[in-house]
Amino acid sequence: MSRRIYQALFIVFIIACSLLFFKEVKSSLVSISHIDKAAHFAVFFVLTGFLKRAVKAPFWLYIVILAAYGAGVEYVQGMLPHRQASFADFVADVAGILSYLIISAVWHKRYAKAKQSEQA
Repeated sequence: MSRRIYQALFIVFIIACSLLFFKEVKSSLVSISHIDKAAHFAVFFVLTGFLKRAVKAPFWLYIVILAAYGAGVEYVQGMLPHRQASFADFVADVAGILSYLIISAVWHKRYAKAKQSEQA
């Protein structure tokens, strides 16, 4: 897929996630312990993938941009009467970001090594 498609996917996904992060959640729907942490991890894992494919930048910039977004989400949630800020959610956000970047780096390194072996 082209960079433009990933840029569009990133924008649509971040808007959709923002709406969900700020929406009132009925407590009866959330019965699994720490499901919100898993959701934060997964959302930021996917966001990192979209951003990495949408914009060419140093790896640390992906961390800064998405961690700032995660901190902003928690700040806004802390201001909403039906939500609360959570440092643990922010940690899950950063864990999702770092996990994607680490897995991606290992994957690309192995792929490059395999490709180099084929050419030799």
